[in-house]
This record gives sequence, structure tokens and C-alpha cells, in this order.
Amino acid sequence: MATIVLIHGAYQGGWIWQPTAKILREAGHTVYAPTLEGCAERRHQLRPGITTESHADEVANLLFYEDITDAIMVGTSSGGMVMAKAAEMARERIGRVVFADALALQDGERIADFVDRKTAINTDLASGPPRADVVGRLFKELEEPVKSWAIDRYTLHPIACMRDPVELKSFWGQKWDAAVIYCTDSINPPQSHQRRAADTLGARWHELVTGHYPMLSEPEALAKLIVEG
Repeated sequence: MATIVLIHGAYQGGWIWQPTAKILREAGHTVYAPTLEGCAERRHQLRPGITTESHADEVANLLFYEDITDAIMVGTSSGGMVMAKAAEMARERIGRVVFADALALQDGERIADFVDRKTAINTDLASGPPRADVVGRLFKELEEPVKSWAIDRYTLHPIACMRDPVELKSFWGQKWDAAVIYCTDSINPPQSHQRRAADTLGARWHELVTGHYPMLSEPEALAKLIVEG
């Protein structure tokens, strides 16, 4: 049985992995789906200085303190950046990395280089689309009651994670057991961006006919790909 660490993306928390995590646990796997600082139920911890790198440090510490080795690391959306940095920090604890319709930024790149966010609420500490955009675009693909359940849990994301370039000095130069899962009905991140990641890593390429939230729309198919790699 595998030990799997699921890393959420922007405007989310560990909650978004619930359907997929349930399937994986019922199959006997050990699953962690942490909520990162400043997000979801930890939004009261929002503070200056939360970055992709500080989020990755949380994940790397989780691997250490839980004594996790040979982990399957799964990142979705902006969680792909966090996963890559955490893997870089804790290389000896990683068995496989899985980009699940995820951003796969290289050193010095930022989200805005690949994703055009047409509407956003920006504060000194957080950023995200207004609720109308969440309802009409972000979670539009989801069916009820999952759609309303997800909308109720949406929160803004620490702004530096959305704005600042990532620091990945060694991840892309190392050899990884890797897979990239592309969701065909998802606009962002673009297919070309995800292809670049697969080509750079020599990763296995998988496609799911669904939108940007496969952990909610196709949890069984996603769980299978996570395990099989």
C-alpha cells in the first residue's frame, strides 16, 4: 500500500480532496491532504510572508515529522508549484510526483506567465476571484450538490503565492518518477504548459475527459491514475 500526499491549489483547502482521498483510503492507502497556511480552515492564519516556498516547507516538514518515505506526491493547480518545491526540499522522501492538471512552473516563473486571471479581489494579504466568478466560471463544470458544497468552501489565497516567481533551483534538473494528468476540458493551465512538464521530466502522460477539478468530478478515475502512476 502507498503513502500519498495530496496538495491542494488556490482558493481551496485539503477539503477539495475528500472524495478522492476516501476512495484511496478505502483501498488501504495512507493519505494526507493538509490544508496550507492561510487557506480554508487556516485562513485565520493569513499573514505577510506566506509564499509558495513557505507552503512547500510545511509539506516537507509533514514528510519529516510523519516519517514518510517513498511518498506519492500529488499537486493540483497551483499546488503543482508547492509539490515541486517540497519535493526539491525532501528529495530522499519522494517516490513519485504527479501533476494533476497542475501548474509546473520553472525557476523564476510566475502564475501570470501562463494564466490570465480576468477578475480578482486583491488585498494586502490575499487574492482570488469574486464569488460571482466562482459560481459562474470556477466551479461551473461541477454538478449539484458538489458544486454548492465547493462554492461554500472557497476562500482567497495568499497573494504572494499568486504573484511572486517560484524558486526551484534543482527540481527540474533531477530525475523523478513522474506523471502528468491533463484534464481535456480545462483551460488553465494550458495543455502546452503541461506537455512541457511531461517532456522535461520524461513523465508518463495521462488524459481525463473532465474539467479542472478531477478530484471532485472524476474521483475514481483520478484515484486510479494516482496509484498506477
